[in-house]
Amino acid sequence: MPYEAPDLASLSPQDIARLADGEGLPPVQDWHPDATSDSLMRIDAEGRWHHDGGLIGRPAMVRAFSRLLRKEADGRFALILPYEKQWIEVEDAPFQAVELRADGEGEAASLGFRLNTDDIVVAGPDHGIRAGGSADDPRLYLHVRHGLEARIGRSVYYELAEMALAQNPDRPGIWSKGEFFPLTAAA
Repeated sequence: MPYEAPDLASLSPQDIARLADGEGLPPVQDWHPDATSDSLMRIDAEGRWHHDGGLIGRPAMVRAFSRLLRKEADGRFALILPYEKQWIEVEDAPFQAVELRADGEGEAASLGFRLNTDDIVVAGPDHGIRAGGSADDPRLYLHVRHGLEARIGRSVYYELAEMALAQNPDRPGIWSKGEFFPLTAAA
């Protein structure tokens, strides 16, 4: 049976929380291989994965590789296997948040995001949202795991901005899991 991406609109908040637990992720934070090589892979600014100049078109492959990704202390990214570390170029953020599911309001709100890898992340104390980019190109980022972030895609960014401005136009921001996240960079 082929893999089907989760449909956030059809999931209950409990289902979203269960999926967001990250079950089944390999323990890449515990693997420290000595051997290194270049993976010949690149993740472009739109979150598309490439290998040796060609686009990786199989979502299952991208999902499998994404589960092996780690951000190193020096800021570089690598695919981590128990026996080898393979460097990978990342132009912006390794993931894209492509869908939003908002439940509740104000401090009781819960914001679930589906990533381009079909992972589910719920913003909150362990998965913060930060403003980045520039005045000409504002961006939002969602912490995924172990220093890895997802750039919040344009349509989701606009959804969040609309919610934030409706709640408080003087201090645009959003709540999720009891945390407030300003949607503008500190001045």
